[in-house]
Amino acid sequence: MSDFLLELRCEEIPARMQLKASDDLVRLFTEELARAGLKPEGVDSFVTPRRLALIARNLPLETAAVSEEFKGPRTSAPAQALEGFLRKTGLRQDQLEDRDGIWFAVVNKPGRATVEVLAQAVPTVIRAFPWPKSMRWGASSHTTESLRWVRPLQGIVAILGDDLVEIEIEGVKSGYATLGHRFHHPGEITIGSAHDYVEKLRACHVIVSHQERQSIIEAKANDAAAAQGYTVIEDKGLIAENAGLTEWPVPLLGDFDPAFLEVPPEVIQLTLRINQKYFVLRDASGKLAPAFICTANIEAKDGGAAIIAGNRKVLAARLSDARFFWEQDRKTKLEDHAKKLERITFHEKLGTVKRKVERVATIAADRIPELIGWSEEKARKFQPLLRQAAELAKADLVTEMVGEFPELQGTMGGYYADAEGLPVSAAIRDHYKPIGQSDDLPSDELGTVVSLADKVDTLYSFFLIDQKPTGSKDPFALRRAALGLIRLIIDNNLRVSLSSLYSACDGERLYHSDGVNYADPTDDLVSFTIDRLKVQQKEAGVRHDLIDAVFALGGEDVLVRLLARVKALQSFVATDDGANLLAGYKRAANILKKEGVETAEAVALSYTPEQAEADLIAALDSAEPRAAVAVTAEDFEGAMAALATLRAPIDAFFESVTVNDAHPAKRSARLALLARVREAVHAVADFSKITG
Repeated sequence: MSDFLLELRCEEIPARMQLKASDDLVRLFTEELARAGLKPEGVDSFVTPRRLALIARNLPLETAAVSEEFKGPRTSAPAQALEGFLRKTGLRQDQLEDRDGIWFAVVNKPGRATVEVLAQAVPTVIRAFPWPKSMRWGASSHTTESLRWVRPLQGIVAILGDDLVEIEIEGVKSGYATLGHRFHHPGEITIGSAHDYVEKLRACHVIVSHQERQSIIEAKANDAAAAQGYTVIEDKGLIAENAGLTEWPVPLLGDFDPAFLEVPPEVIQLTLRINQKYFVLRDASGKLAPAFICTANIEAKDGGAAIIAGNRKVLAARLSDARFFWEQDRKTKLEDHAKKLERITFHEKLGTVKRKVERVATIAADRIPELIGWSEEKARKFQPLLRQAAELAKADLVTEMVGEFPELQGTMGGYYADAEGLPVSAAIRDHYKPIGQSDDLPSDELGTVVSLADKVDTLYSFFLIDQKPTGSKDPFALRRAALGLIRLIIDNNLRVSLSSLYSACDGERLYHSDGVNYADPTDDLVSFTIDRLKVQQKEAGVRHDLIDAVFALGGEDVLVRLLARVKALQSFVATDDGANLLAGYKRAANILKKEGVETAEAVALSYTPEQAEADLIAALDSAEPRAAVAVTAEDFEGAMAALATLRAPIDAFFESVTVNDAHPAKRSARLALLARVREAVHAVADFSKITG
C-alpha cells in the first residue's frame, strides 16, 4: 500500500472556482481509479490560488486479476454471429466453452501495476476537467484539440510512494519539483512523497488547505479587530473568497476618514466587501467603525504598514466616489428622478418602467386596501400616501448610486425620501421585500401594500405575455416573486383571495393599451402560486399531499385559511382517530368507485337497519352539521374533532354490516350511506389525495 500525491500547478485560479474544482478533482480521479478496479482508503484534497492537489491514501500497488464471463450465440448460430463474438472477446473458437448448446467465453485479465493505471488516469482527468471557464495557450492553441485549463498549466507532481509516475501532457512533464510562495519562496521545492507535501509547502509559506486558511483569516481578523475595540461583521462568503486569494493569509487592520460615515452604511459595506474584499467592522455601539481589515498574501517586513497605506488610499478614492454620488443624487428630487423612468424599458411587450410604476400605483392605492379588509375610511386616508410611495418606489433606479451599486435599489430610494422629509421613505425602502425566505418583511402597512402591488403586477404582467417559468429557467424571477407574495399574505395574516388579488390587475384597463388582447392569466397564476406554496410548506415540514387534499375541494384560494385547514389536517391525520378514519374513508371510497357511485342520494330505508348501520347514521346526523358550522367559523380543529366521532361507527359498520347485500334495497341504502361518509369528510378535506 502506498499514498499517491498529485499536484496540478498553474497560474492563479479564480477564488470562486477553487472549492468546486477541488471537489471535481477528487470525483474524477476516484471515478477513473474505480474503472480500473482501484479504490483508495481515503482522498485528501487541497487547493490554493496556484495549485490543485490531492493525496490518495493506501493505494494497492497493482489491481486485482479479474475473470469475466460472456455469454455468446448458440452453437448452431450462423458463422457470422460466432465471428462477431470472437472479435468482441479477443479469443479463438477453441478457447470457448460449449454449455448446453451455447458458447461462453471466460476472459482472464491479469492485474495491472498501479503506476500504469495512474499514468493513464491523470491525463484523462486533466482533459475532462469541467472548468466553468477555460483557455488554450501556447503554440498548440491554434487547434481545438489542444488542452484547455482554467489558466496555463505549468507543472505536475505525481508521486506514488517514493516513485515518480511519469506523465506528459501538452509538453508539461511530471516531476518531483513544485514552487513555494510567489514572494517568500519563489524557487523550486523538491517533494519526496505525499507524507512531506503539506509540511514542506508550509515551510515555504504555502498553506495548501483552503479550510485552514479560512480558519486563520477568521481568527486573526477577529483578534485584530478586538485589539482596537471593534468586532467583525460575520461574512463566511468573504472569508472563503479571501482564502481563495491567498496562499499565506495575513489579515491587517486599517482605517479610513470618519467623515465618510455620513454616507449610508449600506454603501460603505458594499464598497468594502464587493469592491475591495475587505471585512467590515462595528464599534462598541454597534455602528459602522471607520476601519477595515484587508487580507495580505505576505508577511511584510514593516508589519504591513505599506500595504495598509496603499489599501487606505484605494479605499479613500472609492468612498470619495460614493460620497459624490450621494451628494449629487440628493440635488434632484425623487419625483424628478421618477420622470426619467420613461427612458427605461421594463419589457418590450410591457412598456417602460414608468408604465409599470403607474400600474403598481393604481393597484396599491385603488384596489388592494379593500381586498385586504381595510375600512373605507382607512383606505381613503392612506390612498394619497400609497400612490406617492408607489410612484416614487422605482425612482432611485436612475440615480448615480444605484447605477454603481444595483444591490441598493429601494434602499437608496428610502434614504433619498428621508432626506426630503417624505412620509413614505419606509415603504419605498421596503417595497422589494421579502426577497428571500429569510428576508425581513416591510416594516409598515404602506410598505406591505406597495410590495404586494409590485409583486402582483410583476407576476400578472409576465404571465399575461406568456413568459412563464419553464423547468429550471426563470429569467424574470417569478418563482421568487410568488414566494415573496406568499410570505406577505401569510406572515401578515391577510385574508385575501388570490384570484381577487390577481383580478385587481384588471388587464383590460391596465395592460391592453398596446391594443393586444391577451388571455386573462388569473387561473394560471392561482395554480402557480399554490404550487409555490406547496414547495415552501414542504420545506417547512408540511406534507404537500395535505395541501392537495384541501385545495382539491375547490373554491379555496385564501392562503391563510388554506394553511390553517392544512395544519389542522396534518395534526389530525397524525392521531389514531385520524389514521383510522382515513383507512375507513379509503375503504368506503374504493367500494363506491367500484360500484360507480359518484354522489350521495337520499334513500328512504324500507327495512330495519342493523345496529352498526343505525349508529353510523346517527353519528353522521350529528357530525355533519357540527363540521359544517366549524368550517364556516374557520374552526378547523373543531371540524376535525367532529369527523373524529365517525371513526368508531365506521369501524363497527365495516366489521358487522355487509354493504353489497343480496337485497337490492339494503345494498342501495348502504352505498348511499358510504357516499354520505365520503361527502362528510370532503366538507373538510379530500381524503383521497392523502397518501398512506
